[in-house]
Amino acid sequence: MLLKITALPGDGIGPEVTDEGIRILKCVAEIFRHELSVSTMPIGGAALLASNDPLPEVTLKECLSSGAVLLGAVGGPSFDNFPRHLRPESGLLRLRRELGVFANLRPAVCFAGMEDASPLRAEIVRGTDILVVRELLGGIYFGEPRGTQGSAPDRVAVDTMRYAESEIERIAHVALELAKGRRGKVTSVDKANVLDCSRLWREVVTRVGRQYPEVNLDHMYVDSAAMALVANPANFDVLLTENMFGDILSDQAGGIVGSLGMLASASIGGRVGLYEPVHGSAPNIAGRGIANPVGSILSVAMMLQHSFGLEKEAAAVTRAVSGVLRGGARTRDLAKPGQAALSTSEMGNRIEEAVRRGTGQEVAI
Repeated sequence: MLLKITALPGDGIGPEVTDEGIRILKCVAEIFRHELSVSTMPIGGAALLASNDPLPEVTLKECLSSGAVLLGAVGGPSFDNFPRHLRPESGLLRLRRELGVFANLRPAVCFAGMEDASPLRAEIVRGTDILVVRELLGGIYFGEPRGTQGSAPDRVAVDTMRYAESEIERIAHVALELAKGRRGKVTSVDKANVLDCSRLWREVVTRVGRQYPEVNLDHMYVDSAAMALVANPANFDVLLTENMFGDILSDQAGGIVGSLGMLASASIGGRVGLYEPVHGSAPNIAGRGIANPVGSILSVAMMLQHSFGLEKEAAAVTRAVSGVLRGGARTRDLAKPGQAALSTSEMGNRIEEAVRRGTGQEVAI
């Protein structure tokens, strides 16, 4: 199979972790005899400084012509004073909209041997395997009207949360279908006691849920869900959320399982899938070779599964990550005091070796 990938390294630690994701893609392509084609394009702050556009037309065109997109990260404090339409995050939001990726999948898994990386007690976090299904193209991040009016000290800012029934229906179907292949449980998160959007959300999700009698559907207010995630994370299976709630709760889930650096994501449902680690650009550690590449590598596994249907290849990458972590390999964000920490490239190298061992393709690298 031809694996035609557009890589968008972006800002901060994005290029470093993306390099390790591409390393694993090359390894998988070699072992399983696929043809790999990777084009690297600018996005975010890097693109803004080069062309005054956080999503240049040439980058978008290349993304739309590829089989999948691997993103590093965008943004940083140095861009905070740019106009909203020029900020790196605006480029990312535009990319999601142009690709049509309305469903964001964010797994949060406590791998065996990683219990001590969590701030929670081992007996609480052990067995945690959550899939956050976040609606990605609606809600307060895209609603109109929005903006700031007036002059200081009397300015007024407005953001609009908006959802159409059809948007809620399609993301509900995604979550419920995925639950059928997992433990058969969906927890839908809203704030239906306060927000009209959430009342519509709960009504529509309940209606769609009746089409899935094999799935146990329940509902929680977002504040209660945040508390329950900390108190009993292993009790959750699929967590269905609107855009902003999913953004917040998936980061919380990353903290629960040890580090945001562990979290991968897949944005699907549109013309081309978009895959990226959840951690952001982390400019304070950029260029130091200490970033955790696991989120990017697991995003590659999700790409192989969801965009190319390569289940064996995806499983080989996930098994390799699990085995390396179980064996004690840690980057700085995961290492305990006195414990040796691997560099970004050393962790990528360990995972590549594990992929090769697990597929009977050991070579000196």
